[in-house]
Amino acid sequence: MTRMSATHESLTQAGLNLIKQAISIYDQDLRLVLANLQFQRMFDLPNALVEPGGSFEQTLRVLAERGDYGELDDVDSFLAERVAQAKAFEPHYFERTRANGTTISVEGSPLQDGGWVAVYSDITELKTQEALLRSRSADLSEELISRSEELARANRTLTATVTALEEAKHQLLASQARLNLTNSMIPAHIARVNREGIYTYTNHKLNSIVPGRSNDIVGMHMSQALGAEVYDRIKDGFAATLRGEAPVVEFEHKEAGRHNRVAFTPDINDAGEVVGAYLLSANVTEQVRARQALAHTRRRELAAQLTSGLAHDFGNLLTIILGEQDRLARLEGMPKEALQYIETIKSAARRGGDLIGGLGELDAQRSINIRLTEFVGFLKQTTLLAKAATPERIALTVTNKVDASHLMIDAGFAQDALLNLVLNAIDAIAGEGTVTVTVSVDAAGFLTFCVEDTGSGFSQDALSNALAPFFTSKSDRAGRGLGLSTTFDFARSSGGTVRLANRPEGGAKVCILIPYQPAKPVVPGVVLLVEDNVDIRQTVRDYLQRMGHAVIETDNVNEARKLALVGEVTFVVTDLMLKDGGTGFELAEHLHDRRPDLPVLIITGLPSNDPQYKVAARRYPVLHKPFEFDALATKMNEATHR
Repeated sequence: MTRMSATHESLTQAGLNLIKQAISIYDQDLRLVLANLQFQRMFDLPNALVEPGGSFEQTLRVLAERGDYGELDDVDSFLAERVAQAKAFEPHYFERTRANGTTISVEGSPLQDGGWVAVYSDITELKTQEALLRSRSADLSEELISRSEELARANRTLTATVTALEEAKHQLLASQARLNLTNSMIPAHIARVNREGIYTYTNHKLNSIVPGRSNDIVGMHMSQALGAEVYDRIKDGFAATLRGEAPVVEFEHKEAGRHNRVAFTPDINDAGEVVGAYLLSANVTEQVRARQALAHTRRRELAAQLTSGLAHDFGNLLTIILGEQDRLARLEGMPKEALQYIETIKSAARRGGDLIGGLGELDAQRSINIRLTEFVGFLKQTTLLAKAATPERIALTVTNKVDASHLMIDAGFAQDALLNLVLNAIDAIAGEGTVTVTVSVDAAGFLTFCVEDTGSGFSQDALSNALAPFFTSKSDRAGRGLGLSTTFDFARSSGGTVRLANRPEGGAKVCILIPYQPAKPVVPGVVLLVEDNVDIRQTVRDYLQRMGHAVIETDNVNEARKLALVGEVTFVVTDLMLKDGGTGFELAEHLHDRRPDLPVLIITGLPSNDPQYKVAARRYPVLHKPFEFDALATKMNEATHR
């Protein structure tokens, strides 16, 4: 039991001492936790046995040897029996007459964590009154007197039983409250339904598994509480549970953009009948994506191992072919017809080079390079490229439903992935048709690029294998089978996924889902540029002016310190290593003490393992040379919002 503070303990002890009955509390090891003064007085016990830690068995021994339990043939056996009964911690009530002639009632109630509390009442006077009534009631029948005494004794026993039941009820309610609290903290939905599928219990976590659904579902049918899509996925599992099985159902909840797992357990009564089902539902999206990514990576590694030797030899042959083609093209007097043949050979060789390049990509994962991107401009450029590849017989429509003007995204990788989907959609349409690209943000917070076409749609085989490297459904095998694989690489590297489906009205739908990261570009202002290389300073100045900034320039730390304190300066871009021995890090530290609100970006050509690079990077954003416009804009945005 938890130890009370000294003040609290003394107040509790004083309160117990005012009670007329004797009270004792023993723990699960039969050691005294607390007793009042009446307990010691009633049984005339030594101080050592009424202090915390006093032995229950030793207390019994003192009373037994004193004759409190009458004449005993074997005190040790008596004690062993009583200690065993005490450790069972059962509620009890009994009355006994002591050696000194007094009669006491003993009422015991077990505690939740083991041990018990006992109340001892002196009922000698009550027993005396009963005897007096018996001796002076000559007119009362023996049966009536005995009946009166039995009723009085039964009343005392009943009172003790009611007290024990109240304590048990209190402990049960406390236990249920702890269980409900524990269930509400578990990151999963725990529930019970009866055989009709009506919820009888919930830990009010359904909304965390199925977004948009109510948590107050007791009394609802599963179809109403879960929605038609989710219920349709798990109803067969529920039916199997009612047959006594314990299925686990895992499915994709497309509306919420996540994967869920539901484990069923049948609720079986004492007669062996299934009277309902328990459900444990969890969001396993991250585990599913990890499995998909691992399987995808393993396929790519295997493909790379199988093709590396072929790619090497084929590359050598293409090098020879292109070399000989170049010699032929430079020969004088070649007829025009021969030159056309030579150009055809050159085109075929370049096509072979593209194929080798695709094979080579398998063993080198393309790294993600997320930067601040002006999204409307990105989409406009991507649309122009897509329309250039779209034949006149196919209508291409691009719709942007994203409100943010700037996003953090790998624009190059995203463009490649999106163009792959558009080209696949075009190839899937045999005659006239439409390709629709829709960009939006879904309910789960993902930026989605969905490409739909009016082609023949995916076969079942394609739905299962389309993301695997080298898989192609093109009948002429003209495709390399790397388009969707590359698209999946982009989604996975960005922290998202790819979904494939057939449209109800015909055709296919492929969606890329990546985290939605809106960003605000740096507001144009006055930038202090500190760079001692004239050519680099001119390049960075041009970048800054393209962003709309006014630029103040210097090539040394001393002058930069003075210029930075001018109120108009809103940003500092400084080289790390400057002439005259000063460093951009020293400048940044100096300015931080005087203008802590002034953002600083450090640029450097030092390698990332250089000690000075490491020191600067721990405190400020660092941009490594060489860099382009987008990289500078991204790093300035990072420094502004740091």
